[in-house]
Amino acid sequence: MEALHGVINDINSVLWTYVIIVALIGSGVVYTLRTKFVQLRMLGEMFRLIIGSAGAKTVGKEISAFQAFCVSTASRVGVGNIAGVAIAIVTGGPGAVFWMWVIAFIGCATGFVESTLAQIYKLPKGDGAFHGGPAYFLKNALHMPGLAKWFAILISVTFAWIYCSVQSNTIVGAVETAFGIDHAITALVVSILTAMVIFGGITRIAKFTEMLVPSMAGLYLLSALIIVIMHIDQVPAMFALIIHDAFSPQAAVGGGFATVFMTGVRRGLFSNEAGEGSVPNAAATAGGKHPVRQGLVQALGVVFDTLIVCSATAFCVLLTGQYSVGGELTGVALVQTSLASVFGYYAPHVLAVIVFLFAFSSIVGNVFYSEINIPFLLGDESGVLPSVIARNAMNIFRVGVIGMVLVGSFAELGLVWDCADLFMGFLCITNLYGIARLYKYSVIALDDYVAQKKRGIDEPVFDPNIIPKKDGIHAWGVDDKK
Repeated sequence: MEALHGVINDINSVLWTYVIIVALIGSGVVYTLRTKFVQLRMLGEMFRLIIGSAGAKTVGKEISAFQAFCVSTASRVGVGNIAGVAIAIVTGGPGAVFWMWVIAFIGCATGFVESTLAQIYKLPKGDGAFHGGPAYFLKNALHMPGLAKWFAILISVTFAWIYCSVQSNTIVGAVETAFGIDHAITALVVSILTAMVIFGGITRIAKFTEMLVPSMAGLYLLSALIIVIMHIDQVPAMFALIIHDAFSPQAAVGGGFATVFMTGVRRGLFSNEAGEGSVPNAAATAGGKHPVRQGLVQALGVVFDTLIVCSATAFCVLLTGQYSVGGELTGVALVQTSLASVFGYYAPHVLAVIVFLFAFSSIVGNVFYSEINIPFLLGDESGVLPSVIARNAMNIFRVGVIGMVLVGSFAELGLVWDCADLFMGFLCITNLYGIARLYKYSVIALDDYVAQKKRGIDEPVFDPNIIPKKDGIHAWGVDDKK
């Protein structure tokens, strides 16, 4: 196992030092400039769309912009927001938080581009429903079926297997720290619950989780706000420390600036998923009159995930002073200790419940992405699996999810997160290549949306004829055979 971990670390070092950093940040900067800082100038419109679509009535199986936002947020908001941030601070020091913010800022533009493209190239499923994502526009717009299938494999394995193992690893750690329950018992319970949900048995569990997670997130953010208020005199010094250590890391940070920088980027990307190609799968399911609507909505999701939830964790850890750069106390255990230092004995117990709900909802949300891409991989773009072989293939994949939940529960913490980094890297490369080839069409769509708004049109309508090359556009009244 140590030899395997060493190999993964070596690959990650090359991948994240020479490839991902350049591609991710470089493309994010380009998209920020080409969209004229969409994450700033369209911020008000983002909030308007979210608020306006909340509770909106839909027809048939149509998904509203708000509902698609909730689906992607269920997957986004998980252990990366809690354990991942704590790991970043211990590994890279407080300065890693600054680079998480930077990657979130430019990630807003990347998130806008990839989700707008997913909307432009989505496929109708009938009765007002849609689906799509990078695999679909890689094949239908760029005519690269091999790369499209590679992406479908990567996203299915990365989210439904690798990321689920990260979630289960954090769950068992949090429960053991708070309640002293053995790993094996918690792992078995999580595996059974996961099986019941993803095999379609007891849907009430999924609905219960969906209902309770927002309240738990609110409780977590409220706890962080209380800590900030209680330490308000230390807040300026905290921000100064974050900015200082971002460029002049502490001696305890092995590798110096490179470690601080890459740790912040990795943990930021794992949390907000901008550039991975996952969120576009949820974005493509939404209805609406213009693809830019969902692009703006999902861009706001990056802000909520990293700049709000992740910052809440960072403030808890830094203001309570329970962390030690390079120390052994890390992950969710560090956050539990930080909360306990302020709220007392029962705080770790409450956080364990919150982590359980966050992580479990992420497991279910992660499997959602495989439900879209496995049918595509099997040659069924309609998103329906009519054949016995196809249905059995999906069930076999689900069994693999259960297996990885168990494996992740017992795996060493560092190995689990390094595996996540490895697969996340491959996924980013594939997705970033696709959107780099097509991003100019999202800019055209954005310019059209803004122009219509300036003319006083409250709800802009998309005309696919503004896109010079119409290959792969199926849901907007275009005959791609022309």
